[in-house]
Amino acid sequence: RGSVEAAFWISEKFKAAGLLKLGEGWGQSLTTENGTIGHNIIGLLPGSAKVHPDRYIIVGAHYDHLGMAGKRLYPGADANASGVVAMTSVAEMLSITRSIGRSYNCNIIFAAFDAKEMNMEGSKRLWEAIAAGELTDPVSGNPITRNKIVFMVNIDQIGSSLAPLNKGREDYMIMLGNPNLKRSYNDMLKVCNDSYDIGLDLGFTYYGSDNFTKLFYRLSDQNVFAEHRIPAFMFTSGITMNTNKSRDTVANLNIEVLQKRIYLIYHWLEKML
Repeated sequence: RGSVEAAFWISEKFKAAGLLKLGEGWGQSLTTENGTIGHNIIGLLPGSAKVHPDRYIIVGAHYDHLGMAGKRLYPGADANASGVVAMTSVAEMLSITRSIGRSYNCNIIFAAFDAKEMNMEGSKRLWEAIAAGELTDPVSGNPITRNKIVFMVNIDQIGSSLAPLNKGREDYMIMLGNPNLKRSYNDMLKVCNDSYDIGLDLGFTYYGSDNFTKLFYRLSDQNVFAEHRIPAFMFTSGITMNTNKSRDTVANLNIEVLQKRIYLIYHWLEKML
């Protein structure tokens, strides 16, 4: 029930932001290895109202979680309701910016992934559709193929301040990318952080450890794209003592810092487009 309600909520958010359906509906069905049926929710924001580009970026966040175990509910407020709220907020902000005359060189695919907790089956399903040319642009009617994907952004677990990078700094954010990416991606995040006076404490490794950076990066949906040599990024506030626990509730999030993180991701994307 919770999964269905979340999917409808995301669909309404996409609709309100003026996104376009990639098919007859918002949902893309999938079947996990144990036979569970899931649904990705996907929408497209055209890059320009005048000239339709043939390039795409993907902004994703998984909306599934652990659900009920016996009589105990695992709410997943940080992991990953926070990421879903960030993604839908960015969709709304980019749509508003576009409506007042801004044009982008890429179209933006927003994807709410299901079944991340089941071996990342949702992001794998989206990638398979792209690789097979099954995903069709609703404006041009052309298939969205792998050579048209510029980069992918995943937002996973971004609402907490319980695992700071530096002591006394609750206002932080981590950005991880696959190896050998251009430094310009990181540099632009720093520029936006300073230029828009957001002032977050930024990290580009997982708490300074190369091994943990590689391990943590492989644990979420961006890795599916990175494995196929698509530049892929993850925004996160890190694992905390509440991760995958029943106490992962809204009360344990830092909403003010979450807002700052959303603003920074929006400004960074807007510049990278």
